[in-house]
Amino acid sequence: MEFNVRRLAADASTFLSRAVQFTEEKFGQAEKTELDAHLETLLSRAESTKHWTEKIMKQTEVLLQPNPNVRMEEFLYEMLDKKVPMRANNHELLGESMIDSGHEFGPGTAYGSALIKCGETEKLLGSAEKEFIQSSAINFLTPFRNYIEGDFKTISKERKLLQNKRLDLDAAKNRLKKARVADARSAVSITHTHTHTECNNHLSLFLNAGQLWAEEVQQAETELRIAQSEFDRQAEITKLLLEGISSTHAHHLHCLNDFVDAQAAYYAQCYQYMVSVQKQLGSQIVIFPSTFSNNNQPAGSSSASISVPTAQPAASLPAPPPSQTSPALNELRSTSGTRKARVLYDYDAASSSELSLLADEVITVSSVPGMDSDWLMGQRGNQKGKVPITYLELLN
Repeated sequence: MEFNVRRLAADASTFLSRAVQFTEEKFGQAEKTELDAHLETLLSRAESTKHWTEKIMKQTEVLLQPNPNVRMEEFLYEMLDKKVPMRANNHELLGESMIDSGHEFGPGTAYGSALIKCGETEKLLGSAEKEFIQSSAINFLTPFRNYIEGDFKTISKERKLLQNKRLDLDAAKNRLKKARVADARSAVSITHTHTHTECNNHLSLFLNAGQLWAEEVQQAETELRIAQSEFDRQAEITKLLLEGISSTHAHHLHCLNDFVDAQAAYYAQCYQYMVSVQKQLGSQIVIFPSTFSNNNQPAGSSSASISVPTAQPAASLPAPPPSQTSPALNELRSTSGTRKARVLYDYDAASSSELSLLADEVITVSSVPGMDSDWLMGQRGNQKGKVPITYLELLN
């Protein structure tokens, strides 16, 4: 019990000494030992790494799970060390609704069949999204979180110890400085008393006080050497930990590369799914007669149409004979100018020199000398390529 009381008293004395030193430094009443420039740079770099790591983690979590309520729920499950229940994501919910509605309308109908195909694709997108989220959490978020909750906590602990050792060092310096001042004053008083008075009692008292202050100076010097040694040792420990930040950055770079690879694979997979369903839907679209397009034109507009086969898929449209022309087409070829044309049917480019088309869009066309009579040069924004005239309706 006696040991515990003494230890408690010693700890309280140390804490009080640090508090006094810290307060006097704040008010400019005590000197402060400055850390070397390299150590200060390392400390600043560690703080910057912590700040940006936490910010990247937070924004990545928002990207992977935009719903804040779901993020909070997942956080609570993680705090309770319980498994997060599986739930359907938005793509999967949309896919289920499309599939159910497709069966309601009838899988044998064009619309019902298209809904089912789209629903199945949405579910595939949902599955790919889950895989991407899981991969990102394991290979990207977890290493970042381990740094914040592990390595940086160790750095913070050692940095706090360094701060305490620095306060102890400065308190020891301050104590030695005061002891030396008091010892010097005591020596002056002894000299003054010995010179100006014959009182042996006073002289004896001053001699005793001088001896006590000399012992105090000696003890303060010993404490200063110990405090300096402990401070230097803690500074080296902290510096070694902080120099490991470079390794942390290298590891985080590897994790970032894994995250980018996961994103690229995810978006490429989604693109493949969408291209596949796009082709499936395109092969099911019923092509209506050109008169249907004419009836849907705004009032007052006129067009010169080229006759085309009707009620058959665009992919199976035959090329018209070379003699099948129109006055508008002859005029376009003779003037070498440009005209607006409405696309009647979807068309997938067969080569890089051709331009893919979507039904009902309006593009700019022109005639190029030497080009086959069944083709025109089409342009949509910065995209340019050959287009078949059977898929077009020239506009006045």
